[in-house]
Amino acid sequence: MYKYPVYQPSLNGNEKKYVNECLDSSWISSKGKFISEFEKKFAEFIGIKNAVCVTNGTVAIHLALETLGIKKGDEVIVPTFTYIASVNPIVMTGAKPVFIDSLPDTWQLDTRDLERKITPKTKAVIAVHLYGMMCDMDAVMKIAKKHNLYVIEDCAEAIGSRYKGKHAGTFGDISTFSFFGNKTITCGEGGMVVSNNDALTKRAAKLKGQGLAGTKEYWHDEIGYNYRMTNIAAAIGLAQLEQADQFIAKKRVIAGWYKDFLKGLPLWFHDGAPHVFHSYWMCSILTESEEERAKLREYMKHEGIETRPTFYPAHTMPMYYKKGRCFETAEDISLRGINLPSYPALNRRDVQNICGVIRKFYESR
Repeated sequence: MYKYPVYQPSLNGNEKKYVNECLDSSWISSKGKFISEFEKKFAEFIGIKNAVCVTNGTVAIHLALETLGIKKGDEVIVPTFTYIASVNPIVMTGAKPVFIDSLPDTWQLDTRDLERKITPKTKAVIAVHLYGMMCDMDAVMKIAKKHNLYVIEDCAEAIGSRYKGKHAGTFGDISTFSFFGNKTITCGEGGMVVSNNDALTKRAAKLKGQGLAGTKEYWHDEIGYNYRMTNIAAAIGLAQLEQADQFIAKKRVIAGWYKDFLKGLPLWFHDGAPHVFHSYWMCSILTESEEERAKLREYMKHEGIETRPTFYPAHTMPMYYKKGRCFETAEDISLRGINLPSYPALNRRDVQNICGVIRKFYESR
């Protein structure tokens, strides 16, 4: 057991109350009041017209792709520096993922590389808002409009993040969220597909429920999926959503503490751009080298502090590897990045203790 895990959820709101209400009413599966209430309140929270609950963030991306009609022979552009769940659903549709590099300052997708990789087969781009930061959505949307591409926002790590005042998930044709146990708000497992387009929302809701036609009972007129969230998961999600502003504000305070206590060390923070409200899902740093990162993480582990490496670029994974491909920025961040403990229950003294261990590491070198 770590004294300071890299993440742990805060479950101090109405979670037990709402779950017990599900149990008492016997509405525990994919019907019940908490599902519609969670969808409604989540849409209101980010400022979008429609939201559809699903079982997790990965199927949310798959459902978004299927809703847009992405199929075999299509290409979908996606940053290589992302969690693998941004990529695998593309292959599940039969389409081909086309990787692009990231920017060294924001770690988000490089729009210049995005435009270079567009071909006649390109149908969509997935804009992944990584670690609570956001992509340059003005540039992404301009390129997408110019080339007639769909935009899917992967907001799994960016609940509450904003670009020029607008929430993550409100720019693209369709967007996705994750409510896994380590996300800013959690259902344990859960996800959401959101859109301002009524037709896309209706299709997503149909496909997530086994392709039910809705004209008569148990009549299915196309192949769909069982991607339905349970009422219990939605109950937890709703209780978490009630605390979302509090969680996000605390994460930003925690990031500020880290910056203050680590000032002067050879570390570089994943900071926000001036036009982005960074929600700091994870407070992340870069070390000087891969070797230094390994030594620092081991030192912190010995002191009871859990850390996480930044993601391996998807193009380096065995199923996506091709000899000779290089994405310089993505590979560099991947080798030097660390996610620090970033959960709301941390207090100033906790962060000071964690930073004290990091300082001791550098003083002992």
